[in-house]
Parts: sequence; structure tokens; C-alpha cells
Amino acid sequence: MLRALAGGELFGEAWGTEPAAVIALHGWRRTHTDFNMVLGPAASRGPLPSIAPDLPGFGATPAPAEAWGSEQYADAVARMIEGSEGGSSPRVVLGHSLGGRVAVRLAAEHPDLVKALVLTGAPLVSRQRSQSRPPFAFRAVRALHRLGLVGDERMELARRTHGSVDYRASDGVMREVLVRLVNESYEDSLVVIGCPVELVWGEKDTEVPLAVAESIGERVEQAVLTVCPGVGHLTPLECPEELRSAVERALGVS
Repeated sequence: MLRALAGGELFGEAWGTEPAAVIALHGWRRTHTDFNMVLGPAASRGPLPSIAPDLPGFGATPAPAEAWGSEQYADAVARMIEGSEGGSSPRVVLGHSLGGRVAVRLAAEHPDLVKALVLTGAPLVSRQRSQSRPPFAFRAVRALHRLGLVGDERMELARRTHGSVDYRASDGVMREVLVRLVNESYEDSLVVIGCPVELVWGEKDTEVPLAVAESIGERVEQAVLTVCPGVGHLTPLECPEELRSAVERALGVS
């Protein structure tokens, strides 16, 4: 059942008995329900004591008043944890995609709240430039716009034409949030993480390829990588059992 969290700042669900041992953070354009088969009532092993919020701008939680980055999202999650039963006791934090960005920032900025991380499909290191560079047509319009030779309307058309699916599906402050997030770097946060890290990745993830997980593993000494054969980006729906096992290992119950 949907409930108010952090004094009404967030909305989501709590599963299992309290206090929650696990915090689950969903991906971009997703909601807390993605974790139902991992941690909630639909999980084959039954629910784990956990809280799964809708991050601001998704599901039942209103968008922030201004363009947040991962640090502001992490601060909101920290307030939720501190306001929940169990208070400031450390939790296992499971983060998918956007949720992985927030989880890493949370572990770096609020290490006392994080016992371990389980990260999946999280874009925390850059791909090769040749893979992620925008099309030439977009780069040309962007350069002309910066020189004042192309107007805002033409620039917006180029963004809608060449932008990612997530960009085209977003508007208002959430589009600004997306732009801010994709331009963030997580290198400094990764190198200061002191807790255990489980990486669970889809072998066929085309949005955040397996090479990203391998690169994270090179930066985080204590990271352990589990590859899910034949699985794409939506790991909470495609390989919930592997994620559940990783969470249980992080909890020390398996």
C-alpha cells in the first residue's frame, strides 16, 4: 500500500517487518513497483524488510521545484532513512539505473547510512567517446546556437530530434534534471566508497553495457560482479532472483 515517507516528501511502499534493512531506488521513468518481485510481496522468497520510494518526479512523488542532481536526490533519501523506524542505522541500498547514481552519492555523502550497495544498470562511468558522442547534425546546431546564429526554437527542435528517448519523454524541470544528471561525474564518489558493493548486470544491457560494470569494478576494490545471461537493462523485472541473492549476500543472510 502506498504510504507517505520522510514526512510526506516522498511516497512509496514498505515491505516486510520494520525496521527496513533495505532501501530500493528505481530507474529513470520507473517507479518503486519495479522491485516487487525482488523485495516485495511478489518475490518468490517472500518480502524482505525494505522501503521502496518513488524518487521525486516519478510515480506518486512530485517533481522537485528546481533541477536536482544526484546529491539532492541522495539527501532526500537520507532524510527518509533517518525518519524511518531504525533511524540512522545503516541499510543495504539497492539502486537500478538512476537509483544507482543516487545510491553511490548517498554512500559517498552519508556513509554512516549505508551498510552495502547493490548496483545494477547504473551509468556511473562514461562509455567510450565514439559510442556516446551526439550526431554531427546536433553538434553543428548546438555550436551555432552557442554562437547566437541559431535561435532557441531551432535548438529545441534539434534536441527533440536527436535527443535520447528519455530526453524526448521529459519536459519542464524533469528535463533539466535529466540534463544535469547525465553531465555528472561519479569518479570522486566511487573512490571513497568504503562499504561492500555488489554489481548485478544484464549481459545484453544496451543502455548501460556490461563494460560499464567492469569499469566500476576496476575502480571499487571490494566490488563483486554477477552477470545475468541474456538479460537487458530492466534487471529488477528480468532477473529478480539474482538481485535478491545479491541483497541477501549484502545483508549477510546467505
